[in-house]
Amino acid sequence: MRKADLISEISDKTGIPKVDVMFTLETMFKEIKNSLIAGENIYIRGFGSFITKKRAAKIGRNIKKNVAVEIPEHYIPAFKPAREFVQEVKSKKLPSHDTPQ
Repeated sequence: MRKADLISEISDKTGIPKVDVMFTLETMFKEIKNSLIAGENIYIRGFGSFITKKRAAKIGRNIKKNVAVEIPEHYIPAFKPAREFVQEVKSKKLPSHDTPQ
């Protein structure tokens, strides 16, 4: 499902115009990004947490030039699903994604 499909689904189920749904989703995504950039985690009960994970500094390799490269300490965004969310997904039989396209 793409963002446009999600917007259509929400609009169809709630009766809210697509433009309003799109604005709301875009605002939500922007606020999640801004909070993570500011170092604040977001906790949504029953759904999950948007968090930042710290990656330690390390030495990497540029294999084309065979040169060691220092990778500084940095943070990456991550999503940790809530226990209820994980259990709900586990209990469903999902279609296989192994089918060739």
